[in-house]
Order: sequence, then C-alpha cells, then structure tokens
Amino acid sequence: MERISIATPVFNGNEKKYLAECIDTGWVSANGRFITEFQERFAAYCGSKYALACSNGTVTLHLIVKAMGIGPGDEVIMPTLTYVATANAVAECGATPVFVDSLPDTWNVNPAAVEAAITPRTKAIIPVHLYGLSCDMTALMDISRRHGVPIIEDAAEAHGAEWDGRKVGSIGLVGSFSFFGNKIITCGEGGMILTDDKALYEQMALLRSQGMDPTHRYWHIARGYNYRMTNMQAAVGLGQLEKIDWHMGQRKRVAETYHRLFREKLEGYVEIQAVTQQESHVYWMSSLLLTDRVKKDRDQVMAEMEAKNVEMRPLFYPMHVMPAYEDQALCLPVAEKLSQRGINLPSHALLDEEKLTYIVDCLQEIITK
Repeated sequence: MERISIATPVFNGNEKKYLAECIDTGWVSANGRFITEFQERFAAYCGSKYALACSNGTVTLHLIVKAMGIGPGDEVIMPTLTYVATANAVAECGATPVFVDSLPDTWNVNPAAVEAAITPRTKAIIPVHLYGLSCDMTALMDISRRHGVPIIEDAAEAHGAEWDGRKVGSIGLVGSFSFFGNKIITCGEGGMILTDDKALYEQMALLRSQGMDPTHRYWHIARGYNYRMTNMQAAVGLGQLEKIDWHMGQRKRVAETYHRLFREKLEGYVEIQAVTQQESHVYWMSSLLLTDRVKKDRDQVMAEMEAKNVEMRPLFYPMHVMPAYEDQALCLPVAEKLSQRGINLPSHALLDEEKLTYIVDCLQEIITK
C-alpha cells in the first residue's frame, strides 16, 4: 500500500478561482472583498454577530485573552489535554494556565474539575472541543453564570460541531477557530474569532491591526499586533466554507467506516470517544484508545503501523507533564491515561474503503497478537 498520510487537504470548490481573482486584481494582502465575505459568512454559519479573521489559530486565542485584559496575577482554567497553543496564548499575556482533568468517556474537560479549580483570580475558562467533539456546554455555561467567569471556546478543531443544536464557538462569550492545513476546512494557515459582544469585538479588531484608529489611518491609539489574515487566505477559506457540508460529510463517512470495522475486527481492543444526544462530533480526527487488552505500548503500535506505510500520531500530551509547563504537584490521571493509550488515525476525505480497511487490518495484525 502507498503511504497513507494522517491529513491531506482537499480543494474542490472555488479556491483556485478566488485566488486567481486576488492575483489578477492585486488584492493579495490584508484588504479585499474575500476577507469581508469570509468573516460575514462564517459568522452567519455559526450564528454569531461578529467575526474577525486572523493569520492563524494561535493568535486568535492570544488576541482574545489580551483584549479581555487578562494578565499577570490572573488565572485561566483549561484542560491539560489540549494542544499547547491554548496554554501559550494565556502565558504570553502573563497570566497562569490552570490545568484540569478530562472525562474518561468523551475525553473533553471535566466540568466538575473546572468548578473545583475556580479561585478569586480566575478570569476565564477555556474549554477545548477536542478532536471535533463538543464539550458539555450546558454544564460549563452554568458554571460560568454562577461564578461570573466568562468562557472562551477553543473550537480550533471543531468547525460545524454543535451542542444542543448550537454551533460551538458561538455559545460562550467568544470562540476561536483554526484553519491550519489539516483542519476540516483550511486556508493553509488562518484563524477566526466569533463573538456577540460588540465592545470586545472592537477591541480585538483594534489590537489585530497594530492598534490603529479605524477612523484615522496610521494613527495608533494602542500597542497592537499584525494578526491580520490576507485576502488570499480568505479566498481559499471562502472556497472551503462554501463546501463545508461536503468536508464534514467526508470526515463522518471515514469515522463511521472505522467504527464499523472496529466492531468487526477489534472489539475489546479499542475504544472511541463517546457521543451523547446533546453533543455532535465532526471528527476532525478519528481517534482510538488501546484498551488494557493490548499488551503493546502505544508508541510501539504506531511504529509498527509506520512500517506498514500508515502515518499516525499520538493524542496530545497533557500540558502538565511537558517541560514548558511541567508541574510535579499535579496528578491528572484521566488525561494521563488517555494520552498514553490514545492514537489519531488518518482522517481525511481522500480515504476510501480499501485504505480504511487496510489500516484496520494492519491494526488487527499488530494489536491482537
């Protein structure tokens, strides 16, 4: 079998047409019709009033935290099982990331652990919709209201996912998305912020564009950043957004095929993220946990799959065990076990039945011995 990559972007809409327009008209940088249209249509798709396109997903989080005035002495609660950007954005503002454990079934942040971690210094909660599965936003929004702590949704991996009929990223005070090359829809690099809060939106827009007064060009009223998306990125993003239902449908098809093959060939050897009636899973990544029945180490399984030309990657390492944020006092056993036993599988739209069957057959050969 030819090498099967874990992620491959698909451009089968108007992306090339829109890019050609950027080149032909000269609108290639941080101004142009595609930026405006991408923002407006993404906001409408998710059900938010305001959207702000940025250069990547990490800076959207930094921009949010900065615009909210969170800084030294403040704390922000987040799952330890997340990509490092969630923590980096908070730390870059001088605030302290406070890591909490996950739920063993959904792998998402544990709302009870979030509430237990709240202190007078807590200024925000950042739930992460892990691998495309929505968090328990009912419980988290209830905690937010009772304690007066706003929620920043990290929806980098969850374009189109819903909680109880509402799109993630539009439920908390503000939401953040990534359009990196391996995401459900992509600009190559890019990010988007959503909010219904006009004052917060205006502050983020100010900081995104070097703090320049929007009514007085080249007059800077704040110290800001160049976090703007280019018109070319937005052109690609708009082409992708126009076909988001197709992209989501392909991820679901891949996941459902995996799940059927797991039942047929790997029953008792693997587990998957649980999905309740209120949640929706858009399967940015199809993932599994090796059960205790598997005697091989996770990394050994991945190495043997690599030898069979199948690229895999581990679940995220918990923040509290990595050198950048290591905290020897923390013991978060659910996240630690998930990380030790978890694998992300190839999950892109170009995977057909033959390739998916090959992947599961290889896994069966490796982990059932």
